[in-house]
Amino acid sequence: MVDSDGHAHPGPERTTAQALVEITDTDGCTGYCLAQPADAVRQELIDHYVRPILVGRDAFDREWLWQRLAREQRGSMGALLDRTLSAVEQALWDLAGRKLDVPVWKLLGGARSAVPAYGSTMCGDEIEGGLRTPEDYGTFAVQLLEQGYRAIKLHTWMPPVSFAPDPRMDAKACAAVRDAVGPDVPLMLDANHWYTRMEALYLGKALQELDFTWYEEPMDEASMQSYRWLADQLDIPVIGPETAFGKYAVRAEWIMAGACDIVRAGVNTGAGITPTMKSIHVAEAFGMECEIHGGGSGNLALLGAMANGRWYERGLLHPHFDYDRVPPHLHSIVDPLDADGCVAMTDRPGLGDDYDFDHIAAHTVATW
Repeated sequence: MVDSDGHAHPGPERTTAQALVEITDTDGCTGYCLAQPADAVRQELIDHYVRPILVGRDAFDREWLWQRLAREQRGSMGALLDRTLSAVEQALWDLAGRKLDVPVWKLLGGARSAVPAYGSTMCGDEIEGGLRTPEDYGTFAVQLLEQGYRAIKLHTWMPPVSFAPDPRMDAKACAAVRDAVGPDVPLMLDANHWYTRMEALYLGKALQELDFTWYEEPMDEASMQSYRWLADQLDIPVIGPETAFGKYAVRAEWIMAGACDIVRAGVNTGAGITPTMKSIHVAEAFGMECEIHGGGSGNLALLGAMANGRWYERGLLHPHFDYDRVPPHLHSIVDPLDADGCVAMTDRPGLGDDYDFDHIAAHTVATW
């Protein structure tokens, strides 16, 4: 379930809607991308912006098509989201891979065939046996190591949890996890709050003492200078931006301003595979790592094609949630964890999503 502030938690099973973007070339080859949330791919967006640009064009002209869509964002008054561009652009890459019978990560360059994964927790809650206390986080961290993860990232408590946000509680959870897993397991924190500068500094210093690997999004990313100030105060690497609007351009600005030590980018917040590869290359030009935000086939394709990012974010994970359970619209998940704590790149053509098209057809509620 999703709480009133948009955070995911375990809850009763229910039916949800997702949008499957399909782009079919004149030869009948089709590319796909499953969009979440479905609101990112509304009919009026497809009819008004996407179809007029794509119809009649070569599906391999991805750069031209993406640039045209990106320019339409200004006139859309915020309606045409980066997530919309991302879903369309990923479907174009999937189409190319399926047509050429090659995985997208190889089309992008093919840097590696597997990537280490970290277990990324859901945010804290007030659920019995969930992530209610610092001790709950420590217990769950041990469970994640037993499942095969070699690194862990915490998301701590957020509104509407009654006591959140609280940097001292966050620090206690991080300390409990470090005590539980020992000194050698890489740990990260995504604070995901709009803390003040002094609250963010307090928490960052606590993470330094605990030897955390990076510190993510403790403040509103609209203030790049606040992140520059924070990075100057801390030895722990500050990673970002995650959600700041501006695609590769804003990441170049953050690098030049010294507002981050590690760049953060991903297909959904970066508006697609092509623009996110630009962020990756900008970071590489400055000798910086670029860690990919979120999981899924598009982000895996990026990781398979880059040399300056270490981890795949696998999650979100919770004691009451079975991440490895195959959802009904798929035959298999794209990111199974192997015995070495890694996720292998797909050998399926395109993005590698293993759709159950019979199930999808039987449960389609609308097409346009």
